[in-house]
Amino acid sequence: MTRDTAAIDPRLLEILVCPLTKGPLVYDEAAQELISRQAGLAYPVRDGIPIMLIDEARQLDDPDAG
Repeated sequence: MTRDTAAIDPRLLEILVCPLTKGPLVYDEAAQELISRQAGLAYPVRDGIPIMLIDEARQLDDPDAG
């Protein structure tokens, strides 16, 4: 595991929610993103740290994907 693909603590994933919808997030390990299907956003994970800022999130092309 390299620094760029550091794992996220599963306990952290249990408590994190989308800052916009307060809905659940799905971790996409390959893309290093936390996906909010409700908001259609993907929040980046950098060095194993979720960046939970709406301004930093990427708009999903297909909100059902991820």
